This record gives sequence, C-alpha cells and structure tokens, in this order.
Amino acid sequence: MRYVKHYGTWAYILHRLTGLALTAYIMIHIYLVSGVHDPESFQEEMALFKSLPFKLLEWGLFSVLIFHALNGIRIFIIDYFNGARYHKQLFTAVWIVGLILFGAMGLLMFS
Repeated sequence: MRYVKHYGTWAYILHRLTGLALTAYIMIHIYLVSGVHDPESFQEEMALFKSLPFKLLEWGLFSVLIFHALNGIRIFIIDYFNGARYHKQLFTAVWIVGLILFGAMGLLMFS
C-alpha cells in the first residue's frame, strides 16, 4: 500500500521549507549588508538589487513569506480555536489569499 500525502502533510512540509528558506534569506541578507561600509558601495549594491533578476527573486521571497505567515495563522486557528475539522478549508483559503496577495504584489512591483 502506498502512502498518500494529504492537506495536513503538505501544509507541514511547506511550512518547514518556507521557514528554512526565510532563515537562509536572513543569513544571506546579513552577509551582504555587513560588507557595505561606504555610501558608494551601498549605492552600487542597491542598483544591483533594482535589476529585473533581483526583482523576480524578491517577488519569490514575498511568496515564501506570505505563505509562511498565512499558514502560521492557519496553525494558530487550528490549535487555539478548535479548527482541526476545518483544516482543509483553511489550507485552501491560505492558497487563495496567498495567490491574490502574490498577484497584487506583482502588479505593484512591475507596474
């Protein structure tokens, strides 16, 4: 018999992976910013971060952040408001709200 991953399992896995991704981002961010000591190098680095590839990466970072935050709210509701019987609907709501916010952020960033 084959094990099938359900809503709760995917929510758990994705929550852990997004947490790791956010931790990695913070470490990289601290490393990059700590190397900037004078205003000229700061402006050069900021110009690099305004390029299209970095904007796409930033948009991806937003998707990771928004999923992690919304799923954290879902976990809070399940734990403290007896929401376990609605976990599938809550997980679906996380995806719907997340996709709406992801699209809205894309419009803001690229328009």
